Amino acid sequence: MAATEVAPNLSDEQLREMLGLIQGADSVELKLTVPDEDRRSTVMGLGMDPLDAQIRQVVFFDTPELALEGVGVVVRARRSQGRSDDSVVKLRPVVPHELPDEVRAAKTFGVEVDAMPGGYVCSGSYKGELKAGRVKEAMAGERPVRELFSKEQRAFYEAHAPDGIGLDDLTALGPVNLLKLKYSPEGYDRKLVAELWMYPDGSRILELSTKCRPEEAFQVAAETRAYLGGRGVNLSGEQQTKTRTALEYFAEELR
Repeated sequence: MAATEVAPNLSDEQLREMLGLIQGADSVELKLTVPDEDRRSTVMGLGMDPLDAQIRQVVFFDTPELALEGVGVVVRARRSQGRSDDSVVKLRPVVPHELPDEVRAAKTFGVEVDAMPGGYVCSGSYKGELKAGRVKEAMAGERPVRELFSKEQRAFYEAHAPDGIGLDDLTALGPVNLLKLKYSPEGYDRKLVAELWMYPDGSRILELSTKCRPEEAFQVAAETRAYLGGRGVNLSGEQQTKTRTALEYFAEELR
């Protein structure tokens, strides 16, 4: 059931476009998903300790027909062990210099380029922090979905969502349980994040990632690739998309 993307080589034109997007972004996140058959060897090779991981739960909001996904809008809320809840309204793809000045200047808005083997996407996200328990209440139908989002998030949603589909018209898709481990593995002088998403049908996606400043993206990408390859991590597997996989799974379940 997992949504996958085969990773072709980028053309010169795509590389130029990605460079332009990176120059206008606030940050770059380098990502790699590991084939499930290589998950155990990757965990061992990178010295991951699952007891250090944080438990998280993610729920997406969309229509059963995935009307938001069709126009590049992602509405998500999250619960995290021992932390506040949070929410995000994301639009992708975006071109940084085409965003309204007031949006671009907002403290809770950020532009990030996600780069993975053979692909990239630039997104703009409005983030919000919530009291613990709010997301659980919304999933249980005890709180309107719109109350998970700030005034700025709601305005951003209304500007990009299909006409006639309000936040309270959306259906909860999820949740997905996951483990997140953020650590500095031996021999790697940056923080590495490992997320293991566990879907209800038993399938899993293990994603490795690290964030960096736009100006250091290519250097960090080269160093990270060399490090992971030296630790025996498979760098050539199909790249799976966590969000799309979740949306398609739960939408199909509803239908």
